[in-house]
Amino acid sequence: MAVMGTARPATFITSAADPAQFPPAQENAPLEVAFLGRSNVGKSSLLNRLAGKSGLAFTSSRPGCTQLINFFAVEDDLRFVDLPGYGYARVSLEERAQWKKLIENYLRTRPNLALSFLLLDARRGWMDMDLELKDWLEFHNRRYQVIVTKTDKWKSNNQFNAGMAAIEKQVPGRQLIPFSAIDGRGVREIWQTISKIKNK
Repeated sequence: MAVMGTARPATFITSAADPAQFPPAQENAPLEVAFLGRSNVGKSSLLNRLAGKSGLAFTSSRPGCTQLINFFAVEDDLRFVDLPGYGYARVSLEERAQWKKLIENYLRTRPNLALSFLLLDARRGWMDMDLELKDWLEFHNRRYQVIVTKTDKWKSNNQFNAGMAAIEKQVPGRQLIPFSAIDGRGVREIWQTISKIKNK
C-alpha cells in the first residue's frame, strides 16, 4: 500500500565537481542530509519519492549516472545531498578516484552535514565497499542511518524477515528502514528520522 501525504517539495540548487562549488555552509546554513550507496542502489528513486517529484533526480538502470554531488533545497532549514554512487560504473579508475576524493572531502569537512543515509540493495545486502563506508562513518563520528532499498524484490514475509535479519547482523541494535520506490514503503519513517535530527 502506498504511503500518502509524506512528500515535500524540493528544488535543485547546484551540482559540484569540486569543494569550491559547494553551497556556502556558514553559520545558520540549512542542515544537510546526504544519500550514499553503491551505483544503482536506488538513491535517485528515493530522492524522487521523498520529494514527490519523478524528475527531481535522474534515474537509470545504468550504474554511475550520478557523477557530481547534487544539492537540493527542501525547506528553508534543510538540504538533500545526492552523492555519486561507488562501486561499479563504466568510467575510468581515475574518474572513480576523483569521485572518492570528492565524497570523502564532503563527508569529512562539511560542517552542516547532520545525517547520512547509507543505502543497501535488499538483493545484495552488505558488500565490501558498503562495510568500508560504514566503518569510515563510524571512525569519523558521522551520524548515519541504514536504508534497505528495493524491498519489493522480496516476494514473501519469510524472505523479508531473513533479509533484514542478515543485514542487521552488521549493525546490531541499529534501526533499519526498509524502502520501496514502487509502493512508497519507508518514506514516512525516513521523514520521521529527518525530523528528529532537525529538532535536536
